[in-house]
Amino acid sequence: MATAVRSKPLTVAEFCAELDISRSTFYDWRAKHRAPRCITLPNGSLRIRRAEFERWLASREDAA
Repeated sequence: MATAVRSKPLTVAEFCAELDISRSTFYDWRAKHRAPRCITLPNGSLRIRRAEFERWLASREDAA
């Protein structure tokens, strides 16, 4: 029986560190609907699923 490996969702800080952007840039992108979809936790903090991050990143590749 195979079990699916679930990766831990990224925090906003981890997302920003991975792309080398500021938190304000992330929130600007989010306000403009350019950031990946986020999960809002009951305490109000945000998380980004790794799969959503990868999908979002791939959608920004140049078709050159």
